[in-house]
Amino acid sequence: MRRMMAAFVALLLLALPAAHAVQPDEIMADPAKESRARELSRELRCMVCQNQSIDDSDAPLARDLRLLVRERIAAGDSNSQVLDFLVARYGEFVLLKPRFERQTILLWLLGPLLLIGGGLALWLQIRRRSRNGVDVPAAPLTPEEEARLAALMSDDAKSS
Repeated sequence: MRRMMAAFVALLLLALPAAHAVQPDEIMADPAKESRARELSRELRCMVCQNQSIDDSDAPLARDLRLLVRERIAAGDSNSQVLDFLVARYGEFVLLKPRFERQTILLWLLGPLLLIGGGLALWLQIRRRSRNGVDVPAAPLTPEEEARLAALMSDDAKSS
């Protein structure tokens, strides 16, 4: 019974949503604006943690960025205006998912190009190996080789 209860508690803990670092004093009164702020916060990188969004980070700079996002939303900026403001201030690095632009095209296309190139190289290698195995028939044994083989086989039969 205790094991079942422990398993149930563990499942409940796993099912809980991830804790966010947003403090109660940061939350906006308007639920629609707060939802927009949270959505934008998930798209922005914490400059201290670097692999966390500002929504998940406890760093003081992340808090400042969350407050800045909420100030811009309260001032009436659209989501794209808020992102453009932060990119102008901190650079493209502030975005967790970089935009598809001329400067980032290599970043976006390098993965698929490597995958296609690797698949093509693998296909060519398999094709080359199958050709080498099928096209080249084994040469027949010479009479000397046949005699030697027969002698070896007769020696094996005697020793068994």
